[in-house]
Amino acid sequence: MSPSLLLSLRDLACGYGDQRVVQNLNLHLNAGDIGCLLGSSGCGKTTTLRAIAGFEPVHAGEIRLAGEVISRAGFTLAPEKRRIGMVFQDYALFPHLTVAQNIAFGIAKHPQQRRVIEEMLELVKLDGLGGRYPHELSGGQQQRVALARALAPEPQLLLLDEPFSNLDVELRRRLSHEVRDILKSRGTSAILVTHDQEEAFAVSDHVGVFKAGCLEQWDTPYNLYHEPQTPFVASFIGQGYFIRGQLTSHESVSTELGELRGNRAYSMAPGSAVDVLLRPDDIVHAPNSPLRPRIVGKSFLGASTLYRLQLATGSQLEAIFPSHVDHQVGEDVGVAVEADHLVVFPAQGSVAAQLPNAQVSVRRYSTSH
Repeated sequence: MSPSLLLSLRDLACGYGDQRVVQNLNLHLNAGDIGCLLGSSGCGKTTTLRAIAGFEPVHAGEIRLAGEVISRAGFTLAPEKRRIGMVFQDYALFPHLTVAQNIAFGIAKHPQQRRVIEEMLELVKLDGLGGRYPHELSGGQQQRVALARALAPEPQLLLLDEPFSNLDVELRRRLSHEVRDILKSRGTSAILVTHDQEEAFAVSDHVGVFKAGCLEQWDTPYNLYHEPQTPFVASFIGQGYFIRGQLTSHESVSTELGELRGNRAYSMAPGSAVDVLLRPDDIVHAPNSPLRPRIVGKSFLGASTLYRLQLATGSQLEAIFPSHVDHQVGEDVGVAVEADHLVVFPAQGSVAAQLPNAQVSVRRYSTSH
């Protein structure tokens, strides 16, 4: 059976008051999927989430949930009528209510309220803590209560606004995986807002990368990393660098690393100047290779080691080798380029002009948004 469409945003424009923050936004989410709106502060992801929830009006376009228009210009269905649950960044628990009473808040008229509360407590691994108050719980436990409260009424869609940002790194990582498992076990559709790429990739089936109120790409985490559609997505997702090259054919690029070929044909004319995206995992250890840059830095990562390499031209690259391949700073090491997903964009200005050393022809980036 083909998946059914649950949420659809068509030509959406929204913002605060008369100010449009988001423009021409189009995306869809299938039932049972988890989507993520990813971007830096002020890019429009939270504004979009609030429009889906019904907290902000729509200036243009429409939002449909299960085929029903819930927002369009001049019409906003009340949030309580949308069958949408919400988990907030600060948990928003009622401090004077117990855990069980917080979970029961949205199901006051449910004929089997006690059973639902017990099921929710078990689901979020808080069995036996129903009588406690929020201030008696850790941050992770409070977030689990907020999740249970949002899931208890069985919403069609769950919205999560930076739900793990108040937690420490290790707890964020663990809880993000737990939340995905909980949502998938119940078949609950969800939209997550975050600025953390690791969190987005751990939780979501599809991720939308935002830039200045526009959606640059809505795709799977795999495609965002290996098949970025714009230079911004390429530079925002993961880490890596652009190297200047020239198309020698529709299938190959000449660079200072040699002739590179990917698994595709490029639309630009042969002879065009291009920027080639390379990730650290595209540079592999090759002891017998004639390409032998010098190691100028290394960072041990456990299962792997990240090396910073300098070519004879002065260009610096990064490569990830298995940690049992142990080389020292100052050594020359054989490497080769293995980049089946060789991503090429038309050259954007002068790479050298963007670097401190005008002789360098590689533009490095590493983002940790």
